[in-house]
Amino acid sequence: MEDITVSELKERLDKGEKFHFIDVREPWEYDEDNLGAQNIPLGELPGRMSELEAWKDEEIVVHCRSGARSGNAKAFMSQSGFTKVRNTLGGILAYREL
Repeated sequence: MEDITVSELKERLDKGEKFHFIDVREPWEYDEDNLGAQNIPLGELPGRMSELEAWKDEEIVVHCRSGARSGNAKAFMSQSGFTKVRNTLGGILAYREL
């Protein structure tokens, strides 16, 4: 599935849209600044896939600081059978520049 731009993400968050939203940064990064996503650090993702199993065929938006870790999360999840994972291009750094 196509990745998501920070502009599209902001628009959806501003509208209060409900979607599966995961932040793959470390807890200390999440505590400093977060967009309201569920925090599952990238290193913990493989061991926590069972928590996400019910969303396998639903849209899931992942983000991190710059888009690199969330890109890795998207690749891992896609290889694990998740069909609609979208990476946030530019991450929270780009989001905060809007």
